[in-house]
Amino acid sequence: MRALKIAATGMTAQQMRVEVISNNLANMSTTAYNTRRAEFADLHYQQLQRPGSINASDGTVVPTGVQLGLGVKSVAVSVNLAQGSLTQTNGDLDLAIEGRGYLEVTLPSGDSAYTRDGGLKRSAEGQIVTSDGYPLVPDITIPEDATSLSINADGEVYAYFADRPDAELLGQFTLATFANERGLEAMGNNLFKETEASGAPTVGDPGTEGLGVLRQGYLEDSSVDAVREVTDLIEAQRAYELNAKVITASDEMMATNSQIR
Repeated sequence: MRALKIAATGMTAQQMRVEVISNNLANMSTTAYNTRRAEFADLHYQQLQRPGSINASDGTVVPTGVQLGLGVKSVAVSVNLAQGSLTQTNGDLDLAIEGRGYLEVTLPSGDSAYTRDGGLKRSAEGQIVTSDGYPLVPDITIPEDATSLSINADGEVYAYFADRPDAELLGQFTLATFANERGLEAMGNNLFKETEASGAPTVGDPGTEGLGVLRQGYLEDSSVDAVREVTDLIEAQRAYELNAKVITASDEMMATNSQIR
């Protein structure tokens, strides 16, 4: 009874789809979160009679044949790279990336990671860091006597002081892009790391070579569409139930066979 195994693969696929949807809904309020989508493909087929084979009885060519599919499998969980809307916060260290690009941070191991979460903070030493305390690249330190900061669209960071009429340039943020952004590995904490699938990062100044620009005082919202996710959730639930009914029907058919005398 192949239907038992086929329906089981369908239930497993829909379970994975529900898990992806639940993660999207859980991150509705996560800064710069991009929605994920589960993708599936049909499994291989048993060729009981190949299309184009010769009918032994009269020599004619079989037009379609008998190809029995064996179910479904998961092939990917892809990322929707659509940018979320920007929300004004008026924070000096809140940055939204309008367009392509990632901020680069240095992990405690010394490796690089990348993020679009621009909710930056100031460490005890004056470094500009992420919410987890990871310093940005390039490293920019805010002087203790600075009264305010200004970050322009090109990523230049200026500090203002009470005893000076002119602002001081502290440094300039850069942005990184990848040939295949969907190939980045999600690490959690709004961080990604480079993989062979993503390719090496290309680093440049904001606003150049197709890179986005920075918006001070804004944060990027999650791109989750709650209405669509709930609709997909209902659809996945119904598909799961239908596959369960196939298993029930197959079990009843097997029980009928066992009762034949």
